[in-house]
Amino acid sequence: MSIHGRHAGLVVAGVSALFCALSLGAAQAAPAPLAACDGPFQTVLHGSTETLEARAVWLDEASLRWPGMADTGVFKLYHASAASIVAHAGQAVRGADGALPLRAAAAAAAPRFAYVGTGAELRLDADLATLRSLHRGQLVLVREDAAGRVLAATRIQAAGALDRLYATAATADLGVTVGASASVFTVWAPTAQAVALCLYDSGAGPAASIAPMQRDEGTGVWRAAAPAASAAYYTYLVDVVADGTGLVRNLVTDPYSVSLSLDSARSYVADLAAPALKPAGWDAGKAPARVAALTDMVVYELHVRDFSINDASVPAAHRGKYAAFGDTASNGMRHLAALSRAGLTDIHLLPVYDIASVPEQACAVPRPRGGRASATQQALVMRFAERDCFNWGYDPFHFNAPEGSYASDAADGARRIVELRAMVANLHAIGLRVGMDVVYNHTYRAGQHPRSVLDRIVPGYYHRLDAAGAVAQSTCCDNTATENAMMGKLMIDSVLLWATQYRIDSFRFDLMGHQPRAVMEQLQARVDAAVGHPVQLIGEGWNFGEVENGARFVQAAQLSLGGSGIGSFSDRGRDAVRGGAAGDSGARLISEQGFINGLVTDPNALGGGHPASALARAADLVKVGLAGTLRDYRLRTWDGADRTLGEIDYNGQPAGYALAPGEAVNYVENHDNQTLYDINAFKLPRATSAAERARVQMLGAAIVAFSQGVAYYHAGIDTLRSKSLDRNSFNSGDWFNRLDWTYRSNYFGTGLPPAPDNGKDYALIKPLLADARLRPAAADIGFARDVFRDLLAVRASTTLLRMRSSADVQQRLHFLPSAAPLIAARIDGDGYPGARFRTLAYFINVDKVAHSVRAEGEQGRRYRLHPAQKADARVRQARFDPATGRFLIPPRTAVVFVE
Repeated sequence: MSIHGRHAGLVVAGVSALFCALSLGAAQAAPAPLAACDGPFQTVLHGSTETLEARAVWLDEASLRWPGMADTGVFKLYHASAASIVAHAGQAVRGADGALPLRAAAAAAAPRFAYVGTGAELRLDADLATLRSLHRGQLVLVREDAAGRVLAATRIQAAGALDRLYATAATADLGVTVGASASVFTVWAPTAQAVALCLYDSGAGPAASIAPMQRDEGTGVWRAAAPAASAAYYTYLVDVVADGTGLVRNLVTDPYSVSLSLDSARSYVADLAAPALKPAGWDAGKAPARVAALTDMVVYELHVRDFSINDASVPAAHRGKYAAFGDTASNGMRHLAALSRAGLTDIHLLPVYDIASVPEQACAVPRPRGGRASATQQALVMRFAERDCFNWGYDPFHFNAPEGSYASDAADGARRIVELRAMVANLHAIGLRVGMDVVYNHTYRAGQHPRSVLDRIVPGYYHRLDAAGAVAQSTCCDNTATENAMMGKLMIDSVLLWATQYRIDSFRFDLMGHQPRAVMEQLQARVDAAVGHPVQLIGEGWNFGEVENGARFVQAAQLSLGGSGIGSFSDRGRDAVRGGAAGDSGARLISEQGFINGLVTDPNALGGGHPASALARAADLVKVGLAGTLRDYRLRTWDGADRTLGEIDYNGQPAGYALAPGEAVNYVENHDNQTLYDINAFKLPRATSAAERARVQMLGAAIVAFSQGVAYYHAGIDTLRSKSLDRNSFNSGDWFNRLDWTYRSNYFGTGLPPAPDNGKDYALIKPLLADARLRPAAADIGFARDVFRDLLAVRASTTLLRMRSSADVQQRLHFLPSAAPLIAARIDGDGYPGARFRTLAYFINVDKVAHSVRAEGEQGRRYRLHPAQKADARVRQARFDPATGRFLIPPRTAVVFVE
């Protein structure tokens, strides 16, 4: 096959057949011309409007099951290279290249297919070459009557077969490998009939050359090589059958792209070890060595754009960009440096991989204005929501490439690499490790959408399919299937790249419960080995959707992660502290008060009627978090019973689930749902002063600081951050996601939050936003900022608040008898490495009045206030009487005594 274009030196090791030698009469598509490299995202080579559900499932390379289908009749597997099959009930099949007989045969299905319902079980007797070749065309399974008429027809879900037929692909190096003399391009496309490589000299100019790629029959990997430095960008042309469209030629970027051109149109050819892609001093840089175990982590969750877009002390060109983290004298960087000095260990960045939902060129920047409870601000924000510069970033496009909208020049594939690395280095320089929020549970789009990548290379493989073959969308978008070997490999390879090439220190997995535990453990082992030390993994272990309760595999979910050493977010303490549940709306937003914001102790207008036992039950759930959510920790509960945390009920589940404290991530606020300040605006009585609101906020922060496990905070919790009561600010623009590092405003009451997620509650929201009493003064913000730093310093001062094992917590943490508005605990430090204190005792009083507690065994002790607690004058009113062993704790105050 000839090579077209200017790069005559482009070479391939050979040319594979376009469809295989099945002798089925298939016509071959013509080789792709150079013009196709500058063509549309898809070209239909052989159209088909026929769509069939994919009800059958390949259980291995030759066995399949058709759930719900009777096993009588004649079963045939029809195939067509041009996707021309028509199979209508009562008629003979038309348009096939041929058909292969199937025989009834019970299959010993792999455990991964235990969820597939019972039905006809069939086997195809064919050699390996034939089995592989079949998947490169359209396949339709048909049950016929004796006259050859269709009784039923279906497509077949192919992942089980592809994983067996191409098992060795899991060890292949994919993407681009840049060598001294040549760059080698590799892409896994086992179902493709042909793949061509397009090379470009720039991110926007015309294609320079095209060449066919060689297929490796054993792996399904296609390869081509080009002279080193012969091109800057590339794409692939993949000829493949796509259901409902036909045989298509997809112009598509590389799933393993390490960088891209503007708006992700072309993949960038890069050697990440090249000096030109490293900021000054990169090779000599090191991450701060301040986390020896998961429980040492104190995390501040931050969005790249939020961090600086509103910071006038940052040069205009750097605002909202990676570069802002290099402006060390800015208000924002001084804030982070102060947190680092106080004891913060990690910045966790919301997604910084390539996202599909923010235009990288000429994104809109609306300028809202209006009254405190006006709808005009949100109307303007929503009008530009799909074209503005803001999104949380949970819309993965390319998992391995930095997001371009945060770079100084999104059109330059090199800049985003250099600037993201510089951002990491700048955070490391102020003593902060860098964590990354990763979203491998879904992609932005699947199918033939222009912003679908994986599905346009291997249709139907990378995504999790339901019983009808449609892509499951329980995570909001098109769910990926990391139980499939090559999607699991992509996730592992991606994390390895970020850890080794960008020095990302820890990872937070979005909706981690949709991943198999086994794959997450494999990932942990691989990344630890690659970097030479433990890399901390935490994530959302929620249990829902098509994988719920282990329906498809053992999940990386709360109740099935015990012993893994991987941390999952705990909703137990979170809900008890905040009150109600994350999805509450209507009157429940107000009536369901939490432990810190008035349950029983300070009922609001709708919060009366709760019995005293409600507060005691909430206190028990707060103690669950304080004790690391450990399954086997024993607690005297509100009713006088002695129970393990696993025996305490939380909405029908065990409250305690972790086998080690590091497996629990404690938080009271993150990017999801209302901020803590905003949820307290609903729940605290309206007359509560702004000063008391700041104090209540710090009670929530203190509970996290005192809890065994990982401490996780949302950026701005220490400055009373408000999103003007927005429950879901993912697409609410800069206006509703602002931060103020001058500490003058928290932006409460800057307009009604966007109607799509909040409109149903406007009747409740409007009066709150209009009430000037709920807006804090600078002094209130300053108070919270300083108290928060004290709490960080307390946690950093001793390992007693971040113990390593379940045995440590069970032996050393003792809750003292106290009434429900007050939680009192003692931690024994004798002989514990890093304890620094013989004993530490903490007290959390959520009431509006002072409370005292007398504990046996405390008499004669020499307690003093923790020296780090300096900012809150009320703390200094706390007293300990050694003669009686009685502690007096002021109202709405968290106090730590040490000896």
